[in-house]
Amino acid sequence: MRVPAKTALASPLALLIASVGCSAADEVTTQMTEDQGYGLNPRLPEPDKSLIPTVKIAEAQPWKANETPTPAKGLSVARFACNLDHPRWLYVLPNGDLLVAETNAPERPEDKKGIKGYFMSKAMEKAGAATPSANRITLLRDANGDGQPEVRTRFLEGLNSPFGMALVENTFYVANTDAVVRFNYQAGATQIKQAGTKLVDLPGGPLNHHWTKNLIASRNGDKLYATVGSNSNVAENGIEAEEKRAAILEIDIASGATRVFASGLRNPNGMDWQPQSGVLWTVVNERDEIGHNLVPDYLTSVQEGGFYGWPYSYYGQHVDERVEPQRPDLVAKAIVPDYALGSHTASLGLAFYDGEMLPDKYRNGAFIGMHGSWNREPRSGYKVVFVSFANGRPIGLPEDVLTGFLSPEGEARGRPVGVAVGRDGALLVADDVGNCVWRVTPAASRVSQAADASASEATSR
Repeated sequence: MRVPAKTALASPLALLIASVGCSAADEVTTQMTEDQGYGLNPRLPEPDKSLIPTVKIAEAQPWKANETPTPAKGLSVARFACNLDHPRWLYVLPNGDLLVAETNAPERPEDKKGIKGYFMSKAMEKAGAATPSANRITLLRDANGDGQPEVRTRFLEGLNSPFGMALVENTFYVANTDAVVRFNYQAGATQIKQAGTKLVDLPGGPLNHHWTKNLIASRNGDKLYATVGSNSNVAENGIEAEEKRAAILEIDIASGATRVFASGLRNPNGMDWQPQSGVLWTVVNERDEIGHNLVPDYLTSVQEGGFYGWPYSYYGQHVDERVEPQRPDLVAKAIVPDYALGSHTASLGLAFYDGEMLPDKYRNGAFIGMHGSWNREPRSGYKVVFVSFANGRPIGLPEDVLTGFLSPEGEARGRPVGVAVGRDGALLVADDVGNCVWRVTPAASRVSQAADASASEATSR
């Protein structure tokens, strides 16, 4: 959405117009070519401060039984599991079991207040993002490797908008929306029935604007890193509401002591360790309301103690004039992200490829799940892309891996979120509108062909 600098939305009428996807500004928007908002050197236009915001929701119309996303040349895609309840995030256990966080936003009464909150909630309903949270983690086991799980169990229930997951030795950690909790885990278990214990609180509360909290363990297993998104677009709720937010937190597992590891990251989600360098990388959703082509979401390495600009600046030292008071001291040290992922793509999922099943060109590069825009014309995201890496650094432009999540009529048949690499090397993609997990393999893979045949047989029954 877009608003004038330092003001609220113009009127209830403006929000009403926006809620049905109309904007006078659409007629004068300068469209950028596909590569200008992506890659190592993205083009950043001037902010667009139109009075009427843009809300361009892709209405949720899930996949038909015979439909799938469209894979890139040389790849094949099949249903791994469907009839899930808003699957958002994935985690692969050492034995190959796939854990799926079936989750959605918690109750956030403060975030729905006011005219803007009301219309945003209506827009999210249209996008299929307003269903109650199932608050569980489901386990899927494909023991015979045919691409179809024979075991499906409710691994953990009674959680609070769970998202990130991490296993360290025999302890399983879950990032609820307001705390990291831990559970005893036995290898091969298909269900955890014992109650967990809280390791540490995470920023939550009745506002809790960005509710998803991701987790990743350090290489030696002594630390956890948790993503915490901002409590606003650009600190319009006051900077005091942003304590330990717009950040990646480092949590000492032994003591629970927590510190800010990196800050100024508006809404970080996916995290992974780059295989060549061993460096932590993340994908970040940037701010809204200054135009179709600002601000690019991004993929970046995470520097300890680094500040990445939010809310005072974007993409380095580009000052956001809406924020008061200004902080030129922080802007001066804002780190320029490594790689742009396009404006409003809602890039969420991140997984570096260290498997052997997919073609060699994918080795060491990053798969990224783009959930898709709600405030851009034309729409952006709604796909899974791949970013090549060489010597631990990104190169070139993103390549489409899975597309077709938008129908020709502009409806969202699916919206990709979390991505993970299975123990066998297949790419797994959570689709929270399609309520499926997709499995991507080489086109010539006997496993993918068997999965396709099995899905076709199931459809015909």
